[in-house]
Amino acid sequence: MLNIDLHCHSTISDGLLTPAQLVERAALRGVETLALTDHDDIAGLVEARQTADAKNITFINGVEISVSWRGRNLHIVGLDIDPEYTPLIEGLAAIRAGRSQRAANIAAELDKIGIHGSLEGAYAHVGERRLIGRTHFARFLVEQGYAKDVKSVFKKYLVKGKPGYTPHEWAALSDAVSWICGSGGCAIIAHPGRYDLGKNVLNDLLDEFCALGGSAIEVVTSSHTPEQVRHFAQHAQNKNLMASCGSDFHGPGESFHDLGQLPEFPQGCTPVWHHWKNTIAAELVSVSYTHLTLPTSDLV
Repeated sequence: MLNIDLHCHSTISDGLLTPAQLVERAALRGVETLALTDHDDIAGLVEARQTADAKNITFINGVEISVSWRGRNLHIVGLDIDPEYTPLIEGLAAIRAGRSQRAANIAAELDKIGIHGSLEGAYAHVGERRLIGRTHFARFLVEQGYAKDVKSVFKKYLVKGKPGYTPHEWAALSDAVSWICGSGGCAIIAHPGRYDLGKNVLNDLLDEFCALGGSAIEVVTSSHTPEQVRHFAQHAQNKNLMASCGSDFHGPGESFHDLGQLPEFPQGCTPVWHHWKNTIAAELVSVSYTHLTLPTSDLV
């Protein structure tokens, strides 16, 4: 069985490893096909591809775009994209520009509860690209003793209803899908289980996403429980969406699963790689994952 991981992050966004180090770690863990999907930035793709070629890993150009939809923050992964597509480049640049102001707003909120110096502290964890996100604030908070680890931070801070949260308007869903599809890529709803959407709202999202040209949903990801894997696999089938898989790896000690250590792919779903335009190894297209049996009953 091929080892495929289509969602991970490097120091270009909020990961702990450089693109080269990330690919090297993937190689050590037996990953055979890898996509780098940094938040709102594609600057690491060249370095990652060069290392992947040296390690005999099939590399897929990717990105994870921050989106606002009905007052919620969603993430849309783009796979097999053209990183030279001008609307995509310009759209991502606009999102990154907004991150700096959001960071200042987060710091101001933390100041209100007596946590000072968070902006400088967060930037100390930012890489060369200076793309700042909540994870950088989370690392600062861990460093200062406010939580035991990054995952714990997001139970106490930086999320809606908790200290340090600040609303922000990201890209429109229609724009994100347009940039990805216009570049020849495949648009995918990332880790849908994290959004706490009710049945009707989720159906609305999937219907709108499909109407805009979205074609896949991340079914297997490290934050999904086995029940959620089955749940979203059923949604993929019901909506004629392809299914994707990815660890969402950010770094050692910060992720639920390491690179390439994903649960098995569910039976009955069409893998997203079946329709990629680029030259992918023939066995990748024909590989079949048939390990989870999906219920035939309606979703609850």
